Amino acid sequence: MAVWKKDEYKAPIGALWNEKGSKYGRGRFARELFTGLYQPGELLRLSNIAATYEIDEDALLNIFSECQSLGLLTLSNKKTATVCAPNPKEMQEAYEIRAGLEEISGRTAATVFKGNTGRLRYELAAMRAALEERDLDACAEHDVRFHRAILRASQNDVLLRVWDALAVDLRMRATIGKVTQNLPAVVDSHQPIVEALDRGQGREAALLLRNHVETFLEYLKKSESDSGFHKALRKDLEGAKDVQQAFFPPETFSIPCLSCETFYQPANEIGGDYYDFLSLQSGRWGIAIGDVSGKGIGAALLMASLQASLRAQALQPHLDLSALIGSVNRLVYESSPTDFFASLFYAEYEPGTRVMKYVNAGHNPPIVIRPRNGSCEIYHLYASGMPVGIFGDAQFSCTSFQFEVGDIFVAYTDGITEAENRQGEQWGVKRFEALLGTCSRATSEQIIRRVLEEVSAFANGQPQRDDMTLVVMDVQQGCDVP
Repeated sequence: MAVWKKDEYKAPIGALWNEKGSKYGRGRFARELFTGLYQPGELLRLSNIAATYEIDEDALLNIFSECQSLGLLTLSNKKTATVCAPNPKEMQEAYEIRAGLEEISGRTAATVFKGNTGRLRYELAAMRAALEERDLDACAEHDVRFHRAILRASQNDVLLRVWDALAVDLRMRATIGKVTQNLPAVVDSHQPIVEALDRGQGREAALLLRNHVETFLEYLKKSESDSGFHKALRKDLEGAKDVQQAFFPPETFSIPCLSCETFYQPANEIGGDYYDFLSLQSGRWGIAIGDVSGKGIGAALLMASLQASLRAQALQPHLDLSALIGSVNRLVYESSPTDFFASLFYAEYEPGTRVMKYVNAGHNPPIVIRPRNGSCEIYHLYASGMPVGIFGDAQFSCTSFQFEVGDIFVAYTDGITEAENRQGEQWGVKRFEALLGTCSRATSEQIIRRVLEEVSAFANGQPQRDDMTLVVMDVQQGCDVP
């Protein structure tokens, strides 16, 4: 067991950290590489980098190899390397593993450090001195030594091997430049770790070490989200969100003798759920709701393609809905990737007769609630065909439903019924139907609000996993059946 004598490291702090060159060159190169000094695709020559950072070429070749393992470089040969774009997700996953390693090491290292934290206090003092002089490389170097000392004191070779396999030392040197704004807090958070270890409190030290690493990770995530690239990406996503919003019907539309409300919320900035209303010939109205496979930008693009195909067919004279959806299916099949498909419910509603003709191509069955003598009858407009885009020659059948005044039509996507709670349980169709059964006297707007409140209470803070869409229509008087 290695034991460090108390106050063994009492070297004066002042001019200790003016050393440059090869001692910190490794960390400085990794940091500048990770923070974007070198652009993706740029070719780096070993001899030039070695001279710039005052590193021996053989040592630099090892550094290039380590950076390649982090996805920062691709070695072409022993003389050159190509810069790659950093992968923040991979870096974050490594820090999550690191948090676990340090928690384990802190528990067992406390017996070594009890009353014997001179080494750690020395490294912490060095970090503070380097921070005062704004020397990121020296600060990173002593940060690495601080944490590696605790890992060694745990006398657990497995932890050290995992640490080295993840190249944690290099990651710490590389990422410190990303958290400069929060670096004083990062450095100060070492102090309670030292005190807990000095008291021999392993459990407390373990939790403090995990918290330290996880806090650093949060700073790292924030720096990534605040970077110019992510700001530009968010701006593009906002633009895409505005464009997608234009695909949805305006809130001012009105279908005779129907009170209609809608709700749409993508899981990400934009999504693949779809609904639409089309004013057709002879006073009829087209009503569509769909769910494109996938999420995000790709799903949104495919949603736009589906909408364009459906509108192009529905606004033309056609014999029946079966043929119409068959044509839409062929267009989608021929113009989409092989793994694309979309569930689609499309109906044409005639206000004067209150008859809805519809094709359900693999979509969640819309629900019709019919108040009757103080209770409710529930009808489902079941699917009679597969989703569109799977087979080019798929067949679809058309069905009719006769509405009555007071009926409530509810169409939805599975982001509603598949919302999960903390136990992984889904809200489900049964809960949905039970809630709708109590809404016979509610307006369309009230129904949507109650559904969203129930789903939110059930999820209890769990993140939304899928796009959510609701279309609720209340059949009103005025358009009498002849």
